[in-house]
Amino acid sequence: MTALGAVRVLPMPGRARRRGRGTRRVLLTVGWVLLLVPAVAAVAGPLVAALLGLNTAPGGTPLQPAGAGHVLGTDVLGRDLLALLLHGGTTVVLLTLAALVLAYAVAVPAGLLVTAGGRHAGSLAVGLLDVVLAMPSLLLLMVLAATGRTGIGWLVVAVALVQLPHVVRLVRAAATVPACQAALETMTMIGEPWWRVRLVETGRRVLPPVLVDATTRVTGIVGLLSAANFLGVGLAPSIVDWAVVVDQNMTALFLRPGAVLLPAGLLVALCAGTNLLVDELLERRG
Repeated sequence: MTALGAVRVLPMPGRARRRGRGTRRVLLTVGWVLLLVPAVAAVAGPLVAALLGLNTAPGGTPLQPAGAGHVLGTDVLGRDLLALLLHGGTTVVLLTLAALVLAYAVAVPAGLLVTAGGRHAGSLAVGLLDVVLAMPSLLLLMVLAATGRTGIGWLVVAVALVQLPHVVRLVRAAATVPACQAALETMTMIGEPWWRVRLVETGRRVLPPVLVDATTRVTGIVGLLSAANFLGVGLAPSIVDWAVVVDQNMTALFLRPGAVLLPAGLLVALCAGTNLLVDELLERRG
C-alpha cells in the first residue's frame, strides 16, 4: 500500500509536459507584450502623437498633474509626458539597430578571416581581443565624455566597438566546430575556391548562432546607450529620447514619479521582452 500510495503522488509525465508547455506559452505571451509595447511606441508613436496634436515643445507648466490638457501631465520642462513617451523610442530603436549592424558588419568578416588565417593568427587575434575585453565598457564612454567627442556618430561607434571582441570570438568558435570543419575540408578537397569555402560557406554555417547572439546583445546595447546619455555623451538634451527624459527628470522623481518611471519602464520592457523571446527561441532550438 505504501508503495502504491507513493506512486500515486508522483506527477504524470504527460501532465508535467503539459504544465511545462503552459508555462512556456505564458512566458512567450508576456515576452511579446513586453516587446511590442515599446516597439510599437517607437515605430508608430510619432504618427500617433501627430494625429492627437501632441508636441514635445517645452514652455508649459512644469510638473503639471494628469488632466484634460495633458493626459499624463508634464515633466520638469513643461513638456507633455505622453508626447515624450510617443516620440522618445525612435532614437532608442534606431541607435540600437545601428550599433548592432555596425558591430556585426565588422566582426563577422573579421572572425571569418581570423579563422581562415590559421592557428597562429587565431591565437594572436584572441590575445588582442582579450586585452579589449579587459576594458570596462563604461570606461570608453567616460573617455569620450572627457575628450569632448560627443554626438550620435561617436556614440554608435563606441557601442559597436564594445561588442566587437565578443562577436569575433563567437564567430571563430562557431567556425571551428568539428562538424563545420569536416564539411569545409571536404569542399576544399573537391576543389572549391578558397574564398567560397572560408568566407561564403563558413559564414552561412555560423549564421544561426550569430543571429541568436545578436538578439541577446540588445539588452546590453540599450543599457550602454542609456548610460551614455546619463554621462552626457551622444544625444543632445534637446533630442527626445526615453533615456534622456529619465535623466532630465531625476530631480523630480518624488514630485512626478511618472516622468521617470514611465520612460524607464519602456526601456526595461524592451530589454525584458527581448530576453524572454530569445530564451524561448533557444529552448526550441535545444
